[in-house]
Amino acid sequence: MTWTLDTLDTPGTDSARAALEIASEYADTALLNHSVRSYAFGARYAADHGLEYDAELFYVSALLHDLGLTAPFDSHTLPFEEAGGHVARVLTAGLGWPAARRTRAAEVIVLHMRDDVTAAEDVESHLLQVGTSADVSGLRVAAFDPSFTAGLLAAYPRGTFGGDFLALVEDQAARKPDCAAAAYVAGGAAVRIAANPLERM
Repeated sequence: MTWTLDTLDTPGTDSARAALEIASEYADTALLNHSVRSYAFGARYAADHGLEYDAELFYVSALLHDLGLTAPFDSHTLPFEEAGGHVARVLTAGLGWPAARRTRAAEVIVLHMRDDVTAAEDVESHLLQVGTSADVSGLRVAAFDPSFTAGLLAAYPRGTFGGDFLALVEDQAARKPDCAAAAYVAGGAAVRIAANPLERM
């Protein structure tokens, strides 16, 4: 299949367009494509499992979730996911989102670093965790239709993402030893990233 974001009914809202614009401006191609693929894997997972979710909230959160890893938004004190949550708060405030919805965007981004949030507890956070773990570590990749995955990778190539992302989280771990990225690195991130079947597709 020829894969585009329209395949998964990407929300055509001003907020969605703004999130893509900001992510495209601040993230390099590898990190931007990862964010898009994370949304796509999460949205496809939701479709396959009959999960209802707020598409705009999920899309905006997915596109912004790793901006805390970029130089302009990297915090010397906060974990990257918390820094990214603040980016989401600021952007969505400018877009006119009410306080509770801004908080939700930040929460989705922060919680994507946890693997214990169920769809019943918080569907958007769960979907971002599913999408990012599929793209970074290959978790559940075998459960997706191979034609979907192949089309997604053709449209949004991985390039040097695996090695680039590992270097970014290792840097976070070294500077912020109590953050979730440090636990992720200590738990074998390098091995899991290298073993990701997407790295060989």
